[in-house]
Amino acid sequence: MAKLRKFCAYKSVKRPYTRFSKYKTKNYIRSRPHCRITMFDLGNKQKQFKHCLKLISKDRAQIRDTALESARQTANKWLEKTLSVAGYRLVVQVFPHHVLRENPLASAAGADRMSTGMAHSFGKNIGVAAQVSPGKVLMSVYYDEDFETAKKALKRASLKLPVRCIME
Repeated sequence: MAKLRKFCAYKSVKRPYTRFSKYKTKNYIRSRPHCRITMFDLGNKQKQFKHCLKLISKDRAQIRDTALESARQTANKWLEKTLSVAGYRLVVQVFPHHVLRENPLASAAGADRMSTGMAHSFGKNIGVAAQVSPGKVLMSVYYDEDFETAKKALKRASLKLPVRCIME
């Protein structure tokens, strides 16, 4: 079973060749992995709320779709438990477009006969990530009255993300 690589492997934001074209010969990657975020907009979508609290990134980094999904689930569970479904709206503002790839090199005995080296090191895709710059809004909570509940939900969500965050 494949394991997730450490975040430090993808912390720096670069633009490698991840072209995905409708023409197969012009692709740099074979396929695009599916996004693990199940829903981007939760809660009461029809109601207009009075207040909005935003979770904003302070760092430039790549955030995996698994981390975003974990943060979304944590915030949603807290809001649903305290405010009920009709009392809030949670929106995930970033979408993971960027394809993460790796070129695994064998390091065991006889590895020189197995590895292809770095000749065509586009690598296999292993997941997707959202590239985030400082000041980018990651999540928004719309609510009417309970500021402390919304603040606590976003605080819990920020603990799941690999970047420093502020609330506004």
